Amino acid sequence: MTTSSVLDVQDRGGPAQPLLVVHDLKKHFPVRTGLFERERKFVHAVDGVSFSVTKGKTLGIVGESGCGKSTTARLIARLMPPDSGSMVFDGDGVAEYGGIALKEFRRNLQMVFQDSFASLNPRLTIVETIAYGPQVHGMDAETAMQEARALLARVGLEPDQFASRYPHELSGGQRQRVNIARALAFHPRLVILDEAVAALDKSVQAQVLNLLQELKAERQLTYLFISHDLHVVHYISDDVMVMYLGQVVERGPVELIYSEAAHPYTRALLSAVPSMDPSHRTQKSPLTGDPPNPINPPSGCRFRDRCTFAQAVCASSTPALIEVNGNSEHIVACHMNDAQSGHTGEGGLA
Repeated sequence: MTTSSVLDVQDRGGPAQPLLVVHDLKKHFPVRTGLFERERKFVHAVDGVSFSVTKGKTLGIVGESGCGKSTTARLIARLMPPDSGSMVFDGDGVAEYGGIALKEFRRNLQMVFQDSFASLNPRLTIVETIAYGPQVHGMDAETAMQEARALLARVGLEPDQFASRYPHELSGGQRQRVNIARALAFHPRLVILDEAVAALDKSVQAQVLNLLQELKAERQLTYLFISHDLHVVHYISDDVMVMYLGQVVERGPVELIYSEAAHPYTRALLSAVPSMDPSHRTQKSPLTGDPPNPINPPSGCRFRDRCTFAQAVCASSTPALIEVNGNSEHIVACHMNDAQSGHTGEGGLA
């Protein structure tokens, strides 16, 4: 395999075709039960998630801890097998769906994790870490080392100063820059950032976010950005997807989500964001109670037990994702936004 064949980036479908389309992705984890319990129980970690990611854009995924954000990312990267569902990458199915091979798909998709130290091999120097992947894919060692040094420089680490260092000799922000450089060594088209800046202090966080924005423009990258920090998501995302208990409850352009949220859960998340404006400070907790048990989720709308607008229809019927005010880009799963649902608060929050 030649170097060019390993690193070439091909846009098969043009800009109008989504880079990634995920349909009805599910993952249920079995739970250990007692010796005399016959019924098998499962944690509904991801339960019918569908979405698409536009080329050259950033999709932010938000939600409380345990809502399925990271599990969704790992299913997309095929770090674990899904129970069901399908994926299309630039018009082609992935692996078992009769499309591109898993190895080729993983080269086009890279992940950057939250724990920058655990993500790096402590026995390899920084430059060896970055060069390792391309060498496995057929690049000669000298070329891989040259590219690794160039990537180090691009992410703001002087090669002569940092190339021979080991992970424990770097700060958290420097290690995360190395992880970004390692991901870019494959010339990927999609980068999944799973809480990639959560462990960094604010000044370093801002530097890394600016670096990600610059790299996105330079290399025509597409990001899947997972975070619990709504300020960060607002800054870096083009579109936002809100998850609750393994399901998508709202999705749309970032400015619409932040200014005209249509789901009570999304509104609650946004109202919990700290504000320096006294007139916009939250006076009481926007959410009451804890998320339901994912082993036995509620019937109908999974948010109904914590929703002040819940009615009988919320328990008897599962809300479908529908357009908000006729806007196909803004969709929500809430009976209040469905005039046919029978909810007396029809018209929603939008």
